[in-house]
Amino acid sequence: MSDPICPLCLRPIPPDAKQSLHHLVPKLKGGKGGPAVLLHQICHNEIHATLTEAELARSYHTIDALRHHPRLAKFIGWIAKRPPGFQSKTPGPRRKR
Repeated sequence: MSDPICPLCLRPIPPDAKQSLHHLVPKLKGGKGGPAVLLHQICHNEIHATLTEAELARSYHTIDALRHHPRLAKFIGWIAKRPPGFQSKTPGPRRKR
């Protein structure tokens, strides 16, 4: 059986890689029990460093929308060059609250 693929960066998620579930609509915005996707932890961290819960619920509740956000698109280009199990602190500044 092959490793699952992270829908954000399209790299495999090896069993020993840090990973987590991302609710496409945040739980705090009505997404509890809704669709969730398995992501690398670093990809998940970048989503939440970039977008507020309200932005996620309003405009970025699909993988396609997330992949087209300018900062996330730049991140995807960067992370695509890293090995599947790569983990580091989230690069770049966190979003303004």
